[in-house]
Amino acid sequence: MDQRSLSQLLTLSSLLTKALPKKTEQNLNQFYSAVVQAIKTCVSADAVALLLHQQGALVPAAIDGLTRDTFGRRFNIEDHPRLLAISSSTTPIIFNEHSELPDPYDGLLLAQEGDIPVHACMGIPLYHQHTLQGVLTLDSLTPGMFKQYPMPFLQHINDILAEHLNVALYHEQLLRKAQHGDALVSELNQAAHDMVGNSTLMQSLKSDIELVASSDFTVLVLGETGTGKELVARNIHGASRRSNQVFVQVNCASLPESLAESEFFGHRKGAFTGADKHRDGKFLLADGGTLFLDEIGELPLNIQSKLLRVLQSGEIQPVGADNTQHVDVRIVAATNRDLKTEVQAGRFRADLYHRLSVYPLQVPPLRARQDDIPLLAGFFIEQVRKKLGIGQLTLSHTLSQSLSEYDWPGNIRELEHVISRSALKAKQAQWQQDIVRIELIHSELSQSEQQDKPVKTAVVEVDSALPFKEAVDNFQKSHIIAALKAHKLNWAATARALQMDRANLVRLAKRLGIKMTKNL
Repeated sequence: MDQRSLSQLLTLSSLLTKALPKKTEQNLNQFYSAVVQAIKTCVSADAVALLLHQQGALVPAAIDGLTRDTFGRRFNIEDHPRLLAISSSTTPIIFNEHSELPDPYDGLLLAQEGDIPVHACMGIPLYHQHTLQGVLTLDSLTPGMFKQYPMPFLQHINDILAEHLNVALYHEQLLRKAQHGDALVSELNQAAHDMVGNSTLMQSLKSDIELVASSDFTVLVLGETGTGKELVARNIHGASRRSNQVFVQVNCASLPESLAESEFFGHRKGAFTGADKHRDGKFLLADGGTLFLDEIGELPLNIQSKLLRVLQSGEIQPVGADNTQHVDVRIVAATNRDLKTEVQAGRFRADLYHRLSVYPLQVPPLRARQDDIPLLAGFFIEQVRKKLGIGQLTLSHTLSQSLSEYDWPGNIRELEHVISRSALKAKQAQWQQDIVRIELIHSELSQSEQQDKPVKTAVVEVDSALPFKEAVDNFQKSHIIAALKAHKLNWAATARALQMDRANLVRLAKRLGIKMTKNL
């Protein structure tokens, strides 16, 4: 090996040693970035990515030269032939410009505008004791770029990277074991990967989840519709000591008041008409695990009092039973309502509110974490790519910018739906192309400025003799119909103008008897 190559290897080793994490997860992220930058001192490339192996998928930990939405993607190894080849090898692999294997980064490089495919690609598998810990990929737009490097030189790079990555991961494992225990760490890692986003607000939320998960405190998850409150609840459960037990979910808004008690606590045969056998309720099903009470703010007052008794005593009494049963259940509740206001209005019990909000968690709306939008977009793009059977799916710069500038009244759920619909339209328009690019024209956001005009409030004469609920329903019906007409019966545009989630608007319209036709 020549003197120059030896010097490069020594420099690489020195840079990685200095970057090894010392105390926190932040330092580990800095180490990942240092790996990407250090490799560029030895090998010339237009794009470098470090991906960690997690349950059959490769997850980007640090990138350079790739679009930012790459961070949100999860590359299932079996779905990407090149990544599979790299992961199955024990030595570096070089793919030339004639390789027939599709490149997972086609259309994602920042080095050049347009959909020019990658011409040269190299992958370095990072193993420790026959266990794949990750891979490092290098891409270039210059054909044959990596052929200039001798294989012994590349193998030395491989060995140095694998050893330093193992030391970093092992150090992190020891730190986490000291803080939380080995089993909890495994669940926390998985939970963090499920929650896409690196903004300050998301880091704070993940930290709060990690903190409260180690306890048995009752948690109240607050946030607007579509922000991911259920995902937060599942992460709390997954990071808790109950993670190996069941996670039972109840949508309180969909419970008929007459059946709510039986749904929660169960019933005995013959307890009421139609009760032809014993039935366990949700509390008993969740015994030892977590019970997630979604949309808790919609629960009727009489059921609230019965729920309060269970939370206070830990005992349930099935309908028709003489004896009570003790249950060990961790409660996580969620709502998009302001429960303090509901308490003041007499629609929610104050004692139940205080019992539920032992540890409240506020899930931020998407408009407050705009830095996470490219990551979430990448995550959803990879999901819809697999569903639609597309080789590669990318975002145009114009659409990406529009996604970041839009205020997302429907939050993450709306973003997911917009990307899904846009991808379908893009596939139809570019069905013969290997790389499908979603343009702004494929998205309803292209007409948002025109469609999101303020809605004039409908003038409704209120009959003072009407019951309050009926008067409110009449006003809502008139207001929604006026908004629909103003937006030419476009439900998505109407929902944005009314600052509502589209699905919620449709459900409300059905309840109010608004016909889903052109003749309102």
